[in-house]
Amino acid sequence: MKPSPSELSERKKQILKAIVDAHIEGGGPVGSKYILEATKLCCSSATIRNEMAELEEMGYLEKPHTSAGRIPSELGYRFYVDSLIDRYAITAREIVQINNLLKAKMGEIDQILIAASRLASSLTDYTGIAIRPKATSVSFDRFEAVLIDRHNFLLIMMRGTTLVKTKSVRVDIPVDADTVNKLDELLNIHLRGLMASEITLPIIMRLESEMGYRADLVSIAIKSIYEVMSEIDRGELKLSGLNKLLRYPEYSDAEQLGALIGALESKDEILDLVKEHDKNGNDSVKVVLGSESSVKVMNQSAIVYKQIKKKGKTIGAIGIIGPLRMDYAKVLATIDSLGGNISNLLDLDDDNNNSGEDGKTDIEDDGSRREPPDISSSETDIDKGGGDAGRANNKKYQGEMDDE
Repeated sequence: MKPSPSELSERKKQILKAIVDAHIEGGGPVGSKYILEATKLCCSSATIRNEMAELEEMGYLEKPHTSAGRIPSELGYRFYVDSLIDRYAITAREIVQINNLLKAKMGEIDQILIAASRLASSLTDYTGIAIRPKATSVSFDRFEAVLIDRHNFLLIMMRGTTLVKTKSVRVDIPVDADTVNKLDELLNIHLRGLMASEITLPIIMRLESEMGYRADLVSIAIKSIYEVMSEIDRGELKLSGLNKLLRYPEYSDAEQLGALIGALESKDEILDLVKEHDKNGNDSVKVVLGSESSVKVMNQSAIVYKQIKKKGKTIGAIGIIGPLRMDYAKVLATIDSLGGNISNLLDLDDDNNNSGEDGKTDIEDDGSRREPPDISSSETDIDKGGGDAGRANNKKYQGEMDDE
């Protein structure tokens, strides 16, 4: 029977943390000499090697080659994420980039999520994801039809302030503003709050009757509404910085990379994965490692994401996909800050719409409004092992071989 994580000694925890930190930074096996230098433990290299061997037996470490150092296992990464990770302090530059996104004009929620995933990808150097979850039922509580020209109008479908969808509609027979306004009015009278299955033939016939000589517009409009409802039902997954996967040796196998990209592009497996891990109702950042995922091709990958909520209701998620060897401290802090502040902004925007305020303020972690930060005095701690110092340290342990 394997010991539980609570039975790990403090020394084992220090050794495991040092190995994970080093492996994230350099990617190679980590040996006892580096551990001794990094942890300043008062023991010999032989003692550290014994501890590493025990961690391997417990399943927290793996030994990729006969005489090499160790690398973390999936279990080792899980314990690191849950119990050992350092808190990452968002840098001044990152604060500016996040606030610039929050100050940008807010449009459709899909565009907000995509912009946030792009920024997450840029800040972390992994592939960003924007998720709109599958819907169990779709309805709209407001419709607007806006005339563009005599052969085109825009159909706008809204649900509260969390969902706005638009559809361009072209017609062969010319229309005028009065006709489009009448269609707008009748759609709100007869279709507001109805799901696709509830838009029955009698309702459609009543709409056509009330539209009079332009009854042809009813079938055109309803077809557009059905199409949008179907899109929302399926959910959506958008990727940012997909090419960044190529930077990591874990994706050097073209066949494995192709299978992962295929799963991402087909989206259903990833959407189902996110839905499955959201069942606990926890609002914290979710981390799904390797085989914890139901998506087989993600065995060497991890997905980190956070739900975006408006008034307590989940309307999407943003996150990161990358190798199991991921800089979790930075990724978790970035996704938590982005996701939480977007949710706060959406709530504030809704409140300001009701009160007439413009809502152009930066967001604190607790959702309160404040003046823009004094960037010159902002905390700018960077994750340990990063930059030139981290690259120098890499030389100490990458490829290090121990006599064991």
